[in-house]
Amino acid sequence: MERITISLDEELATAFDALIAERGYRNRSEAVRDLLRRELEAARQRGEADGQCVATLSYLYNHHQRELAERLTGLQHGHHDLTVSTLHAHLDHDHCIECVILRGPSARVRRFAESIMAESGVRHGCLNLISVEVDTAVQPHGHAPAHPHTAEHKHYRPRS
Repeated sequence: MERITISLDEELATAFDALIAERGYRNRSEAVRDLLRRELEAARQRGEADGQCVATLSYLYNHHQRELAERLTGLQHGHHDLTVSTLHAHLDHDHCIECVILRGPSARVRRFAESIMAESGVRHGCLNLISVEVDTAVQPHGHAPAHPHTAEHKHYRPRS
């Protein structure tokens, strides 16, 4: 691990310490590492148009909005290759929240998320996108020793 030293004016240091306490960091180093990872990831995403990602998309909507739930489901089915899983929860008599796990090409995931958040009646949409490296692995496995087979699967490793 490499050690660095930074200087902060008193006001900035006090504000940073308050943030550290609020978020539950054990020390300044962990907080700085997280801030750096976040900024490096944002810079990477701006510079890479064709990279792969995993992402979560969360949004709140009024389920009474005319045909909105059906449109949202239709959009997810239309992008089944990007949609891994969806969690749906009822907040009250009118509002639902959904969290969708996505993976695939970053540009396609971003366009899909934007299309969901642009639907009339969807509010408070938020996309959290993480760049990954994708490795394809072939590993033998089987149900019984007499019938082994190989299966190809992918590993998604965060880039930061």
